Amino acid sequence: MENKKFYITTAIAYASSKPHIGNTYEIVLADSIARYKRSKGYDVYFQTGTDEHGEKIQLKANEAGLSPQEHVDNISREIKKIWDVMNTSYDKFVRTTELHHKEVVGRIFEYLYQKGDIYLDNYMGLYCTPCESFWTESQLVNGKCPDCGREVTTRSEEAYFFKLSKYQEELVQYIESHPDFIQPVSRKNEMVNNFLKPGLQDLCVSRTSFDWGICVPFNDKHVVYVWLDALSNYITNIGYDINGGDENFKKWWPADLHLVGKDIIRFHTIYWPIILMALDLPLPKQIFGHPWLLYGNDKMSKSKGNIMYADDLVEMFGVDAVRYYVLHEIPFQNDGTISYELVMERINSDLANILGNLVNRTISMANKYFDGKIEYRETLESIDENLLESINSLESKVKSKMDHLEIGLAIDEIFDLLRKCNKYIDETMPWVLAKDETKKSRLETVLYHLLEALRVCAWELSPFLPETTESILNQIGLEDKESSFVHGHIYIVNDPYPLFQRIDIPKKLEELNKSEL
Repeated sequence: MENKKFYITTAIAYASSKPHIGNTYEIVLADSIARYKRSKGYDVYFQTGTDEHGEKIQLKANEAGLSPQEHVDNISREIKKIWDVMNTSYDKFVRTTELHHKEVVGRIFEYLYQKGDIYLDNYMGLYCTPCESFWTESQLVNGKCPDCGREVTTRSEEAYFFKLSKYQEELVQYIESHPDFIQPVSRKNEMVNNFLKPGLQDLCVSRTSFDWGICVPFNDKHVVYVWLDALSNYITNIGYDINGGDENFKKWWPADLHLVGKDIIRFHTIYWPIILMALDLPLPKQIFGHPWLLYGNDKMSKSKGNIMYADDLVEMFGVDAVRYYVLHEIPFQNDGTISYELVMERINSDLANILGNLVNRTISMANKYFDGKIEYRETLESIDENLLESINSLESKVKSKMDHLEIGLAIDEIFDLLRKCNKYIDETMPWVLAKDETKKSRLETVLYHLLEALRVCAWELSPFLPETTESILNQIGLEDKESSFVHGHIYIVNDPYPLFQRIDIPKKLEELNKSEL
């Protein structure tokens, strides 16, 4: 039977500056979902990349004394390097400056113009340069951009407009008839109540005040508005063209999941679906607006001096420790928070104490009492029942959370079983059993149960902590992917080594404070 397909995307990162850990969270989140789907037999295509046009980038390049292309080449390279440092398994890293993308976007623009969905007019409005967005007076918050809080300026220019209003009712009906289309539900309610019900204004889709962008094919005074350009990457890079697209496009579209930050969900749940409707294309199956990762209670920004970078964190703590923190600590729909102290506390409590200590204890006892070879002896007692039930039910518990994109809760299910294993050791007391030769078979059964639990947990952890999974499987000496308890394994374990080192938090914080002086 042919594998089911799963096409997942992140928003493409804006190539204006190096991404911080809050930006990086999205790619790790998407990677964990992609890896999970692959582990369950799906044919997965995972796309990410960089959004490289727009006025903000042109200004940044000018400030740096570079051409816009040189600037985006540098930043895109930096972003890709960080995605790789985070051990993400994307299938394609797209760039909107690639010739194929630019050509198809031009043809999309021309098609929509000829269809009558794009028209030329003059625009006067309040413009936010960092967000590259026009706003009405009523949309401002305290007189400033509602998205980023910065100053806006009055702009007037000739522009092409896209008829969002023409498709408004169709989109409302679609959202109402597809309850899972926008997740979490709070994001859906925000889009419907704040933007759709008050009525959509037609969208400005070109600019004449700068030239770093894709030229409108039939009017080279204009460049295509960055959102029409950027959003189209989801189809241009899988084989779409205005003739309907190739076999690759037919295989992958519609996307199963667009993963985006909550700050850009409006563009993905209103502008993008309407563009697709105008192109007579099916809509993506789901758009998930994930929360932010805050530093304390603040959004990260250079001006506040509260930015943390993923590559620096990985150098300090290791890639899986950083992956664990961002995946586990950001709730399904509420913002999470990060600090060096919080990361270290989580490493010590969860990764070193619960997971690392369990692996080390189990492997050490297998080596000490049985020279590293453990077989199933079926010397069962009532105390085993709860552990065996937990091993056998772990896959379904993780699946129920992953099906709802509750990544942190999926990880909790795994760590609940790891905690039960540590408790099981304390209750069965293998060191006491080892002193009684008549209890040797029982001791081997206990260690077998623990090794089976570690094997199943390792595979369930693999989408989140891939390097750690490899280390656990290497130490227990068995890589069978069976997701429930198996009676017939023979474990020949290797020498134990620490998965995660405990951190002296006060000492480390002192070192960090000195390095920042």
